[in-house]
Amino acid sequence: MVKNLAKQRLLEGKLSIGFGVHHLRGSAVGALGAATGFDWLFIDMEHGAMSVDAASQICMAALNQGCTPIVRCCKDALFEGTRCLDNGAMGVVVPHVDTAEEAKEVVKAFRFPPLGMRSWGGPPVLYGFAPPDVATAQKESNEEVLIACMLETEEAVENCEAIAAVEGVDVLKFGTSDLTATMGIPGQIGHPRVRAAYEKVAAACKKHGKVMGMGGVYDEVVAKDYVALGARFILGGSDHAFVMAGASARAKFLRTLAG
Repeated sequence: MVKNLAKQRLLEGKLSIGFGVHHLRGSAVGALGAATGFDWLFIDMEHGAMSVDAASQICMAALNQGCTPIVRCCKDALFEGTRCLDNGAMGVVVPHVDTAEEAKEVVKAFRFPPLGMRSWGGPPVLYGFAPPDVATAQKESNEEVLIACMLETEEAVENCEAIAAVEGVDVLKFGTSDLTATMGIPGQIGHPRVRAAYEKVAAACKKHGKVMGMGGVYDEVVAKDYVALGARFILGGSDHAFVMAGASARAKFLRTLAG
């Protein structure tokens, strides 16, 4: 079975950093992520205009490119995450998980029995279409597939210990931008209330053996603070932002050559 590099980094106690995919398509995406030093792809089906077919093609190619494919599906479209898992994804991130009951529904959708109720029968892409017996494949899939629940409201932060206690959840990942918006302090990612939320979730993760994740924090000072608090599953940025940063720097340099 293909190894989940994102999960492997976490088990080694290292940072596991993700390359956001909104606009890139095709077989080169995983290779680009690996070549630039990222551990996993964050294939965004919540905000990106991404079909299951397009996401699956990226996932299948990325499996052998050294950058683990992980998708984000909408909370009310868990079936899209299941279809991606059947076709190459090695993890699912679900946004707006506010309660333990919602976290349990996520686990039910994405884990095989006895942890969940995921259906067996899709193409066994993670085994190169040549899986072992069903019992072994399901057990290994439950071990390798990463499940992350996103906390994006004060309700979610208040319920973080109950969410962290749900068996089958690997990561409690902040959606920091939406959290600040629901707190009434949009964009203030370094606000003391946000820091307090990170501290509370970090404690819950430590208590229940889960990993804290971070998204929406691209300020280098604030990011450093939250990593120091324990965030290890990190979204590093997205394709359009990376292209704009690199292209802007290059255009600025070329303009200077005219004197």
